[in-house]
Amino acid sequence: MRKQRDFDADLKALEDKARELKTRKVRQLGELVIAIGADTLTVEELAGALIVLAETKEAGKREALISRRISASGAFSTSARRFIISSVIGGSSNQVGVSNPTLPGNRR
Repeated sequence: MRKQRDFDADLKALEDKARELKTRKVRQLGELVIAIGADTLTVEELAGALIVLAETKEAGKREALISRRISASGAFSTSARRFIISSVIGGSSNQVGVSNPTLPGNRR
């Protein structure tokens, strides 16, 4: 006879995993903000910049925003910036030619 599944335990495990992933995402976003020096911006300025990027649908304009030189952006390669931006706005990190970059100060 087959062992019955404990759906409650499975659901709790999935909820725990989702909570852990959300916590990690928030922590990584905070580390990113600090690493690029955006922690000097007000919350409104940072939110406005992210909204503009998230609302931009044209690939050319997105690329221009991504490659734009801002303070501390020289610390990241273009592929790292693409990965970071796509991660922040919910894109796939499994882009061709883009690997998970190491942020400055987090070298192992």
